Amino acid sequence: MRQGQKRDRARELRRDMTLAERRLWNVLKDRQLDGFRFRRQHPVGPYIADFACLEAGVIIEVDGGQHMDAASDSARDAFLHGEGFRTLRFWNNEVLVNLEGVRALILRWLGHSPPSQPSPARGGRGSFRRPT
Repeated sequence: MRQGQKRDRARELRRDMTLAERRLWNVLKDRQLDGFRFRRQHPVGPYIADFACLEAGVIIEVDGGQHMDAASDSARDAFLHGEGFRTLRFWNNEVLVNLEGVRALILRWLGHSPPSQPSPARGGRGSFRRPT
């Protein structure tokens, strides 16, 4: 995909975000997480990350069922790791039912430990994956 095509695709993805992506974006936008700036649908190499915090080197992906055991996610994570990013993945449902827990986990990944925040719902990938 050429650079212009990738930019156009990122714009399209920003316009057509899923409900879970929109809810998480409301938490991430405007430097609401301790001043960290997140970009949504940000191109990184051949990929477009759902959310990226360049200063912390963190990529956040919000996935639906089509990502269940997806080999392409492993290749994508390996590439992003090679570019200096750690990838944190959440299921759509996890974001929708436990947004505060997701927020708390993201803060921990950013190097902060917020007081008395609930942890993400059991069974979600964000609660088990460690920074890579």
